[in-house]
Amino acid sequence: MNLKSILSVSLLSLAFLPMSAAMSKIVKDIAPFVTPWNAVKRAPAMQFAPDGMSYYALADDGKKIIQYDTATGNQIAVTLDVAKTRETKIESIEGFSVSDDGTRLMVYREPEMIYRHSFTAEYYVFEIKRNILLPLSTEHPRQQAPVISPDGKMVAFVADNNIYLRKLVFNTEVAVTTDGKKNEIINGVPDWTYEEEFKTNGSMAWSPDCTTLCFIKYNESKVPLYNMEQYYSYCQKVPEHELYPGVMEYKYPVAGEQNSVVSVHSYDIDTRRLKQISFGEDKYIEYIPRIAYQPESDQLIVTTLNREQNRMELFTVNPKSTVVKSLLVEQDNAWITPATYEEMVYEKDCFVMLSSRSGYAHLYAYSYSGALLSQLTSGNYNITEYYGKDAAGNIYYQSTSAGPLNRVVSVKEPKKGVVTDLTPVAGTHSAQFAPGMKFFTLTSSSVSEAPATRLYANEKKPKELRVLVENHSFAERYGNVPKREFTTFTSDGVELNAYIIKPAGFNPSRKYPVIMTQYSGPGSQQVLNSWSMDWQNFAALNGYVVVCADGRGTGGRDRAFETIVYKNLGHYETIDQVNVARQVARLPYVDATKIAMTGWSYGGYETLMCASVADDNPFAAAVSIAPVTDWRFYDTIYTERYMLTPQMNPDGYEESAPLNRTSSLNCPLLIMYGTLDDNVHPANTLNYVSKLQFDGQFCDMFVFPAMNHSIYGCGARAVVYGKMMDFFNKNLK
Repeated sequence: MNLKSILSVSLLSLAFLPMSAAMSKIVKDIAPFVTPWNAVKRAPAMQFAPDGMSYYALADDGKKIIQYDTATGNQIAVTLDVAKTRETKIESIEGFSVSDDGTRLMVYREPEMIYRHSFTAEYYVFEIKRNILLPLSTEHPRQQAPVISPDGKMVAFVADNNIYLRKLVFNTEVAVTTDGKKNEIINGVPDWTYEEEFKTNGSMAWSPDCTTLCFIKYNESKVPLYNMEQYYSYCQKVPEHELYPGVMEYKYPVAGEQNSVVSVHSYDIDTRRLKQISFGEDKYIEYIPRIAYQPESDQLIVTTLNREQNRMELFTVNPKSTVVKSLLVEQDNAWITPATYEEMVYEKDCFVMLSSRSGYAHLYAYSYSGALLSQLTSGNYNITEYYGKDAAGNIYYQSTSAGPLNRVVSVKEPKKGVVTDLTPVAGTHSAQFAPGMKFFTLTSSSVSEAPATRLYANEKKPKELRVLVENHSFAERYGNVPKREFTTFTSDGVELNAYIIKPAGFNPSRKYPVIMTQYSGPGSQQVLNSWSMDWQNFAALNGYVVVCADGRGTGGRDRAFETIVYKNLGHYETIDQVNVARQVARLPYVDATKIAMTGWSYGGYETLMCASVADDNPFAAAVSIAPVTDWRFYDTIYTERYMLTPQMNPDGYEESAPLNRTSSLNCPLLIMYGTLDDNVHPANTLNYVSKLQFDGQFCDMFVFPAMNHSIYGCGARAVVYGKMMDFFNKNLK
């Protein structure tokens, strides 16, 4: 599609088109700016060999896995060619991983999604030396979350909620568990809530000596069952749903309801004995978000949280004797930052933990006896990712040391504490290090530079070896498109970071309509010095000023800025967005009577809160996509992290619900959602619309049949934002 031809058509011409043609044109014109058409080129996924000196990559056609020399980029070998494998032939490969010992590859094809992140697939094990490809299982045609043992001789996997063990050397398969049952017992993989909110797809861990497999069991039998109708969609085209809708059934605990009961178990490979690890009647254990073995040790580390998620305790466990010892307790006055337990790094002599105890997120090293060895980083900034240590003890990390809008990759020398930035301080930079830290890739972008990825040799002064991918031609396609300009606004005396995109051909003497966009969720961040080309740029091309402000509760700032929203979601966020709107209204080039608000998910929730401000509402229109309308409708882990349970915080739930503000809605509103949204259920919108009707109010609504929370596929994103722009054109132009 020629972008220049798209941009040459003005909005004025749409007024002379029939409605269907005008809508079709908006969708067509906005398409190059939204997913998937706005996606930049990414570097090929690099699966490093254990020594880091070479890596594997999947060919574009999915038929070969090729090994390359890391330093030179030269091809070493075609490791796997689907046309030449012994024993088994497959047509192509969707993805793969490398065993810890480097002797085998795990490949998969034909993935089928379970929820937004998890999937089953046909898995195969490829023995590199003998060029033998074998199905992971001959008894179960599809498997989930396989884990190769450290010695490469065994694979544990899940099928139909049970764990199975494949011994590759003997070509045997045994059942580790037999009690798995849909909507009752899950072994080795998380339930819906853990997957979505604790960012995990697997719950199994091999001991370093390969004698024991440990796993988490999820008993969700007492979790309420949630049902959603599966309507026919011309995108998915499931024939059995055309005349009679299907039903999606799964366990989803809303705030205050029963969670899965979780337990840790060990399986002895030689004796095939199962043991449950007992933590006694520990009142603080509601969640077990992670299990992992210490390197070169028979000790399992179990991470636990209380229901309020403000107390984390680590335990060391001997899976054979089942002896349990407390290792560390971390507490907070609000919630424990998820990165604390999600990104724990277990090294040979210590483990490294991210903690916000100082008011900023920093790295702390602990011994395996629980003693604090040292605080690795400090300062009025946040560590946003820890990459590890090299042989000399230098630590590598990403941080906000150059301010919350930027992400800098740095290295810190262990003795004198000298910090050296490996990247420019401006922009957003992220790294991937090879095992041994001898090589690393850097991906960098900014508001003016599309992402590029380069490979470096990690020497005293890092040496650039080659460019893996760049996006100059991509950026040139959008060369004249208006881009973000950073600014700040104030709310209750607090400075808020923001960006503004001014219209194409901006004339400061004109008055422009404004679209404000935000996400606003705790710890999130929209205002970043990184590349973005999306519907906001299209809106600016078509005569709108676009404004985005990160209000209180969002990330990148100090801990107090983020946790002010604790037990009171929607309160400060709404104050901040309204205050920003009123300041925007005073800008000399803004039409104060034509300011709109929009957002998706938490941003959709906050849009409804803003659209229902009772006094002096500055918004002339609002578009809310997939919104939460009452936190009582959302899942336990996310909601209670910030709000506690409805029983513990009834006033907070009452005051935070857009559902209780429908009588104050005082601007035109459009709501959009997917009918198969397993995350923010359609009931949120339907209850809200019912309450509007009860209050003598109404809104516009647009529905995406059989689409989930992401509303993705078959060009759906262009329809979402095309519909949004049409709504704003009618109400603001």
